[in-house]
Amino acid sequence: AAMWRALAAAPARALLRTPPARRAASLAVSPAAGPADERVETRVAGLSPGQPVTLRAVAADDRGCLFQSCAHYRADSRGELHLGTDASHGGDYTGVEPMGLFWSLAPAAMEKPYQRLVPRNTSAPMKVEVLVHQGHSPPGSMPGPVVAKAEVQRLFTAPGVRRIRLKEGVVRGSLFLPPGDGPFPGVIDMYGDEGGLIEFRSSLLATRGFAALSLPYFDFEDLPRVMEELKLEYFEEAARFLQRHPKVKGPGVGVIGTGKGAELALSMITFLPEVVAAVSISGCSSNTVADLHYGDMTLPGLRFDMKKVKVSDSGVFDIFEALDDPANPANSPSVIPVEKAEGHLLLVVGEGDRMWKSSVYAELAIKRLRQHGKENFELLSYPGAGHQIDPPSTPFCQVAMDRVLGVPVLGGGESKAHAHAQEHSWGKIQEFLHLHLG
Repeated sequence: AAMWRALAAAPARALLRTPPARRAASLAVSPAAGPADERVETRVAGLSPGQPVTLRAVAADDRGCLFQSCAHYRADSRGELHLGTDASHGGDYTGVEPMGLFWSLAPAAMEKPYQRLVPRNTSAPMKVEVLVHQGHSPPGSMPGPVVAKAEVQRLFTAPGVRRIRLKEGVVRGSLFLPPGDGPFPGVIDMYGDEGGLIEFRSSLLATRGFAALSLPYFDFEDLPRVMEELKLEYFEEAARFLQRHPKVKGPGVGVIGTGKGAELALSMITFLPEVVAAVSISGCSSNTVADLHYGDMTLPGLRFDMKKVKVSDSGVFDIFEALDDPANPANSPSVIPVEKAEGHLLLVVGEGDRMWKSSVYAELAIKRLRQHGKENFELLSYPGAGHQIDPPSTPFCQVAMDRVLGVPVLGGGESKAHAHAQEHSWGKIQEFLHLHLG
């Protein structure tokens, strides 16, 4: 009987000696759904102390093109990871970067390179899958087994924001209105020579309490297909429409633009009394490419000299030196006389911009203002940032396909510096607009 008791107890003793089963790894990204311009908090638990893991983010754009990013981490002594305090040791970025997986998203190896991940449909959230893989796997290689995963939804439109498609006289575009009765500060939002309707910044501005008019000016609906010449009256009509809208706080409106849109923003605040605040992101101090008419006045467009374009071995176009020099006295008829602006200007530039010399152009505009005794401007100049300074966590794209030229063009910048510039400038832009529009 004693022998049977000993045998019966043996499995129990064996069980006591077995190490406790390790709990499964878990990944928490919070909020699971939130505004696309806000940070998320990413935590991993249930790893072994010091365990090496690769974190990956995977997203698809509206056309199904796949984007991904990865970073290498090690669990702490508790088997945990927190991207807000723990550093990446390799992959697509290094250091403590809470949003690194988002701003380093780039086309997957099997996709066409040089594509931007920007939403064309702002009503649907951008879904990003975050995965934790065993071991460290370099970018582009087969990652190890998945130990945990989570899905995050990045919202470009807050609940209650209304989108109204516009056909007001000649004006086209979309008006985004925040929830509530208002009135709200009104802002016109424009992008560059890619044309068409780009809405994601407008929808985020509405999410942040602005009545934002996303304004295309060519290659959209019945607007001209190409940007050959522009009439400021079109932009004047848009400003007057927004200014008179019952949901818009007066008396004046603001404008924000990138690239060609930035230069149009400068022209609008210079010539249109309705516009009292202008944010120029990576703009030129002179009118470029297309002649700009207003009544019987014309600002001729500076031209690009294609002989000054450099092409790398990989076929990337560097157009940095190609624009006619705005400082050359021969080009003075193209200069935007910003000293006539009664409102306030915010100039935002990346010092690593290779699309054109936006830092130099900002200095030219400031010099002109100061010569006329004006101090109605602020400058945000970011070392290491490139051309396309967008809202926070918009993936960095050093080289992008140019829609007009149909070739990859160098925008410049370095990913981490650019990401930090996007986050910092977005807060400053909203402060500036609130200050001058109420």
